[in-house]
Amino acid sequence: MRILAIETATEACSVALFEDGVLLAGEHRILGRGHAEQLVPMIGALPDHGQAARILVSLGPGSFTGVRIGIATARALAIAWNAEVLGYPTLALVAAIGRQSEPVPVTVCMTGGHGEWLVQDFSADGLPQADFASLQPDVATSRGAHKVIVGTKASELSTSLSTETVGSTVIPDARNVLTLPTEVLTSGIAPIYARPPDARLPS
Repeated sequence: MRILAIETATEACSVALFEDGVLLAGEHRILGRGHAEQLVPMIGALPDHGQAARILVSLGPGSFTGVRIGIATARALAIAWNAEVLGYPTLALVAAIGRQSEPVPVTVCMTGGHGEWLVQDFSADGLPQADFASLQPDVATSRGAHKVIVGTKASELSTSLSTETVGSTVIPDARNVLTLPTEVLTSGIAPIYARPPDARLPS
């Protein structure tokens, strides 16, 4: 089976094409902005224009715009290719990348909105131990963490903790998507938001 992976939840934009568990091609770019303009050409540059029987797409939490672009693209391609779409949490992918060298419990700490950090603990098998939280840095520090911390804010959290921890910068990368536990994949394709929207419709 061919699998196309799409990751657009952070400042990075990445795609990867796998066949029978083997990476055929992939690309990872740090964009900041511009996912909408870059994503489809990146997929088109893959072998056979990235066509696959299954599409794995990041659901967030992360960039509001980036997550929605990734999901919309995955849905459109699934219709065109008659493909299956499965989603995965972005923080689970970060945890999976951080555990590749050694399967130990990890805490993921990523950049959130409004100066907050997205924090979530994962067990040694890569499964979430609790729901993620969007916290101010001082609150994230007070909650503690596993010895191994990964993510875009891992070094900051590790430095602020009095206990001995190791923080490593990890950015989501679609080329690592097959390291995810299958238990975190879902057919419910909907964005995972870090916090409720600031703007509300009038009652």
